[in-house]
Amino acid sequence: MKNQRILFALFLIYFVFAILLNSVGTVILQVIGNYGVSKSGASVLEGFKDLPIAIVSFLVASFLPRLGYKKSMLIGLAIVSLACTAMPLLPSFLTTKLLFLCVGVAFALVKVSVYSTLGLVAADRKQHASLMNLLEGFFMVGVLSAYWVFGYFIDSSDPKSSSWLQVYWVLALLCALTFALLLSTPFNEDRATLPPARGIAGDFAAMLQLFFKPLVCVFVITAFLYVLIEQSVGTWLPTFNNEILKLPAAMSVQVTSIFAACLAIGRLSAGVLMRRLNWYPVMNACVVGMAAMVLLALPLTHDVVADPHISWSTAPLATFLFPLIGLFMAPIYPAINSVMLSSLPKHQHSAMTGLLVIFSALGGTTGSLITGYVFGNFSGHFAFYLTLVPISIVLIMLYFFKNAVNHSEGEFDGSAIISSQH
Repeated sequence: MKNQRILFALFLIYFVFAILLNSVGTVILQVIGNYGVSKSGASVLEGFKDLPIAIVSFLVASFLPRLGYKKSMLIGLAIVSLACTAMPLLPSFLTTKLLFLCVGVAFALVKVSVYSTLGLVAADRKQHASLMNLLEGFFMVGVLSAYWVFGYFIDSSDPKSSSWLQVYWVLALLCALTFALLLSTPFNEDRATLPPARGIAGDFAAMLQLFFKPLVCVFVITAFLYVLIEQSVGTWLPTFNNEILKLPAAMSVQVTSIFAACLAIGRLSAGVLMRRLNWYPVMNACVVGMAAMVLLALPLTHDVVADPHISWSTAPLATFLFPLIGLFMAPIYPAINSVMLSSLPKHQHSAMTGLLVIFSALGGTTGSLITGYVFGNFSGHFAFYLTLVPISIVLIMLYFFKNAVNHSEGEFDGSAIISSQH
């Protein structure tokens, strides 16, 4: 019962941050209309979110076990509660930047703590893999909810309406309730205790040393590229739907929920599939499937004619076909995370997650900035065709990741790695 309450708290925290983190695409669409910001100018919001995640993770992840995972999560929730409250009270593009900066700082504290706590709760490596898929799947349920929650408050008839800002009162309340639940939930973090004689400088050095292990190095590069692709699509899909497929603003956001739903379904079902199949061929099939969806769907998005009476039943086929790329993306992130984390001792999970968060954040920012620049200066079609480049590189990196896993059996527990592969 105690572990179930802890897991519920972790899942709820991830749900809250899923909504906040993945509202960037929706908010970009709104600030372009509300505040007259250019596409390339609006794309910096991804940086305001992701760069603080990377910086804070780099600085604090190695010694978070000394602060305490529960305290870190409470601090993160308090920060975003205040930031959400500021959005409707002080509406401006500057406030929006500060919101995502706060979300980035808070998520750095939260993700490292949640992943590390998951390692403490899991009884064995198989359960760790299962919980990782459920956690990431629940995260995507939050992303899916975000499109509908924000879509409900958007006024499609008036691009300059500030009604969408009222959604932040709902989010502030949700953060406060999650804070109260976490505060009242007992945690036992004894197994994550770091050696007292090592000190903070020693913790930091140990995290940096991890990066130079071949398996870890290949892993973080693969994670970087994966997040680059996911954020390129997820962040700019609402704008793509609005400008290329000619959908109304609210519908553009709501239709993007198909992408999130595909990610959620894929991740929630991945644990079942990968208990029966080897992870490497499944990952290869997923990457090839992603490329196929790009090549099948994007040609259908050319020469779309605007229809003032468009509805879900009359929307172009590409509206529903392209988001299916999420089904193929879904299993990759939890699978490589599970292989990596479950091969390490509990007290190293925080440092390893810190490296993961840093490179994931950098990947998200890079993807959004590149896609925003190409979208604004060339075309939305070319911007999404460009994802074929990192998709191809991920296919290559997975081969090196598999080899690094095989060659690391002497350094890490090889049987543990194999057993963690669902």
